[in-house]
Amino acid sequence: MTTPDASAVAAPVVSSQPRSDAGAGGSGPGGRFGPLGPVGLVLAGGVSVQFGGALAVTLMPRAGALGVVALRLLVAAVVLLVVCRPRLRGHSRADWGTVVAFGVAMSAMNGLFYQALDRIPLGVAVTLEVLGPLALSVVVSRRALNLVWAALALAGVFLLGGAGGGGGLGALDPVGVAFALGAGVMWAAYIVFSARTGRRFPQADGLALAMAVGALLFLPLGLAESGTKLADPVTLGLGAGVAVLSSVLPYTLELLALRRLPASTFAVMMSLEPALAATAGFLVLDQALSALQAAAIALVVAASMGAVRTQVGRARTAVPEA
Repeated sequence: MTTPDASAVAAPVVSSQPRSDAGAGGSGPGGRFGPLGPVGLVLAGGVSVQFGGALAVTLMPRAGALGVVALRLLVAAVVLLVVCRPRLRGHSRADWGTVVAFGVAMSAMNGLFYQALDRIPLGVAVTLEVLGPLALSVVVSRRALNLVWAALALAGVFLLGGAGGGGGLGALDPVGVAFALGAGVMWAAYIVFSARTGRRFPQADGLALAMAVGALLFLPLGLAESGTKLADPVTLGLGAGVAVLSSVLPYTLELLALRRLPASTFAVMMSLEPALAATAGFLVLDQALSALQAAAIALVVAASMGAVRTQVGRARTAVPEA
């Protein structure tokens, strides 16, 4: 699903260097507890994101797609601002420009994705959306092998589109497909501005400020679509649940995991997002997939994993150990 954190977690996919803090907290990448601990945290974060997306779908009839996005961004922004307490002074105009661009990319990504969820199954939407980070990884890597992964991903997309028997992507709601692909483009933009913001702001301060920017941008849209429905206690409660599951909880778990897990391993695990989304869609929304759709998602997952491993191999070759 895509979410701010879900987007943020894709950043390692296009990183050419391993994290400097990988393995912190013990010997080896997993610390004294081995790799199972941080791996479990990443999986828990991924499950939380996708089930948060499924909960958002159930909330849409009550609050609308734009209303759900507004609630999610608003609650997440409040929580992050309270926890991070970012400094507002001492930043340059370029710093603020970067964080505003980050917030715009974040809000656009979420708005487009939730519009897609309103029209196509969760697993399909995430599969199409993940093409954005995958394309960015291929472009950044500039390796011929990544063309193979891109072709594999495209094969998955065509298979996904033809799985309904209608031939091509016309088998799915074309508007929903367009929204999901647009969300993928904004996911790639989110990754770029997330990295830039991280270099300009300490810890999670930039994310908190960008989340606030996104919330301010989307609140008028949510109010225009849903009006006073957003003030309904049940709607507010469910919206808070979406924010916690899709933003607050996974961000915390992934932050903890990255202290002991190499970014390359983390990025490979993020390639499982479409499969986790399909599972959440089936269990919560009764969105069953055909065998062809499942195979298509598997192709995109394999392409994402392959692109990540190719990028990691390139980094190790370019930066030999001393």
